[in-house]
Amino acid sequence: MQVGIVGLGLMGGSLGLALRETKMFKSIVGQDANPLHEQQALSLGLIDEIADFATIKECDVIVLATPVSAIVQILKSLPPLNAHTTLIDFGSTKAQIVRALPESLARNYVPAHPMCGTEHSGPKAAFKELYHNNLVIMFDGINSGELQRTLAKEMFIALGMQIVHMPLVEHDHHAAYISHLPHIMSFALANTILQQEDFKNILALAGGGFRGMVRLANSSARMWTDIAEQNKENLLQSIQSFGDEMLKAEAIIKESRWDELFEWIEQANKIHKIF
Repeated sequence: MQVGIVGLGLMGGSLGLALRETKMFKSIVGQDANPLHEQQALSLGLIDEIADFATIKECDVIVLATPVSAIVQILKSLPPLNAHTTLIDFGSTKAQIVRALPESLARNYVPAHPMCGTEHSGPKAAFKELYHNNLVIMFDGINSGELQRTLAKEMFIALGMQIVHMPLVEHDHHAAYISHLPHIMSFALANTILQQEDFKNILALAGGGFRGMVRLANSSARMWTDIAEQNKENLLQSIQSFGDEMLKAEAIIKESRWDELFEWIEQANKIHKIF
């Protein structure tokens, strides 16, 4: 079999490396909107060859690992595929992507969301262990063909991933809290520090806690702008919830209610008993 990967950054490039280890596919071809990324992916051994879209379209499995706005545009422009072809997208949001799917591709299409990644981007950020022992969300209520769903599951199992099934609408809501909100928080913290007149002196004191909090602030601006646009309402709800907690903390500290602050922190500590 042949797999075609569209988008050769961290996710797509790491997929190429990982699939090479599984020996599930005879060849791995790829394409990226950035010609430099294509050349880097080839020289780093992430893919066997650069392919045009005519070649990608004939692959047994096509994986879309681009920013979510690009996934929407690709799906809208894709012609009907061979009946045996499996089309998978790795988008972090799903509602708008599924709405953009032409009816002619419904049987081919298997939406998925690998719950993994780093703050780095581009082919040079790729590494073969990215997917191993991480979760991948597959979705209930999608009209994928049996062959396509089976092949997608086999691929994820070969990558060493744990499969979780979830309704699509629930996914976009949950992802806003567990993934999208933490990125916005990290961007906000970084910008808060950078707005201080003596931010270089402040950063000189930065330890592991601060570095951990702002690690995500290095993430791709293009990718996260697209995600925020596509999951706007869920993200706004999560920001409101977080803002309410920040206002609560502000009021407690302003009024020197230290016993209440202690209880508020202890309540937060409980998350580590379930996570």
